[in-house]
Amino acid sequence: MQFSIIQYKNLYKRSRLDAEFYLPEYLLKESVIKSKRHKKLVEISESIINFGAYSLCNYIKFTDNKGVPYLNVGDIKHNYIDFSNVKYIKEELSSNILKKSLVKENQILITIAGTIGNVAVATNIPEHTNSNQAIANITLNKYISPFYISTFLNSKYGIFQTKRLIISSVQPNLLLTQVKEIDIVLLEYDFQLFIEQLVKSAHHLSTLSQQKYSAAEALLLSELGLEGWEPKHTLTFVRNYSDAKAAGRCDAEYFQPKYDEIIDKIKNYKNGKWDYLKNIVKYSKSIEPGSNEYKEEGIAFVRVSNLGKFEINDNNQKYISESFYLKNIKYQPKKGDILLSKDATPGIAYNLKETPKKMIVSGGILRLDVWDKNTIAPEVLTLVLNSLIVEKQMKRDIGGSVILHWRPDQIENIIIPLFDDKIQTEIKQKVEESFEMRDKSKKLLEIAKLGVEKAIEEDEDAATAWIDEELKKLNIDLKDTDMQ
Repeated sequence: MQFSIIQYKNLYKRSRLDAEFYLPEYLLKESVIKSKRHKKLVEISESIINFGAYSLCNYIKFTDNKGVPYLNVGDIKHNYIDFSNVKYIKEELSSNILKKSLVKENQILITIAGTIGNVAVATNIPEHTNSNQAIANITLNKYISPFYISTFLNSKYGIFQTKRLIISSVQPNLLLTQVKEIDIVLLEYDFQLFIEQLVKSAHHLSTLSQQKYSAAEALLLSELGLEGWEPKHTLTFVRNYSDAKAAGRCDAEYFQPKYDEIIDKIKNYKNGKWDYLKNIVKYSKSIEPGSNEYKEEGIAFVRVSNLGKFEINDNNQKYISESFYLKNIKYQPKKGDILLSKDATPGIAYNLKETPKKMIVSGGILRLDVWDKNTIAPEVLTLVLNSLIVEKQMKRDIGGSVILHWRPDQIENIIIPLFDDKIQTEIKQKVEESFEMRDKSKKLLEIAKLGVEKAIEEDEDAATAWIDEELKKLNIDLKDTDMQ
């Protein structure tokens, strides 16, 4: 049994009487912070604001990948912003009606609803980027590194505070007044700049990773003669009754000529072959345990919302018990599998390049196992599944649905191009290099975070020495990765 004895005068603002707020582990971390030079976040900030009136949401209309980014909670990760699935709004809406939530360069963004406590610096962002009501925008005073502060907030000394300050267990959220009260340990400015260099270097590697991945996508589309291809919606066209009967569909969207263009390009690819996905992979379905099986901690239950083409994230992560996992261990993904979403946000594919941790994936995700990896490498197939050519086939199949659901029988009949050895090797190499850079980027962010924790628990010199050793192990020279 855990317990803490708190004097009345030490109660948080005389307003928190819940035992959870005074857990021994929280009090220990709090005492470490109080033993160092520290200030409230509001004391080192020019402003801490967010979206404003919720009624402004009525003005928001998303555009089709045109306009300016509109950041949601899911786009804010641990010390970086992920633009891969970002939504877009019109620039006039962002700059005028939603001007209060305009994101400025070097602001700190912290999530305050949904997935609470993810923090990143807005750096090298597109002009007029905006953020939603579940994100607080923090502008710091001069001579405080935002990259250091974001790293501190992502460390255990920041996370415990955001977790501790959450109000309401039904719809958890942080109020701006609470964000302002977060205690920040102010380490020496030179050390702050060292952490900033690590984080910027990680961001630079991430940018290079995205460029390498984009090069692989460009090569894929170029090979098929689809580079620069833009789908055109045709208002009128003719199809035979036999076509509708064979497809079992009579909706006009399914027979749009733009889909035929994609299929024709794949089938007429002169330097390779093509096949249906069902002849390339063996697929397995998974299960839905039901919310009654969810636990506060345990084995990860990976849902569609956790799946990305670059990683499996922990946004609103659900867990299952060890006993439930053992009973259903046949649903454990293995190294080499490709996870493909079929519900809610269908068409997201992720390749498990390493042996995954214990997990079970939801029924909205299929596990694909390539029959012959010489015919098509899993890395290449994953790129194809995430590409324009499969996206359009998927949209053709699910067109008109209110609840997005990509049926397995439709997925089986997706047409996949098969490249010759030379092109496949080149695509695979670019994808592998992209993920290697991304992995190094994530490790740099982890080193920065652990370095801050070590500096707080010991001192800046000890942390600097430890960071230097970790960089040597990874064969990383900051001069080669830093954008400066």
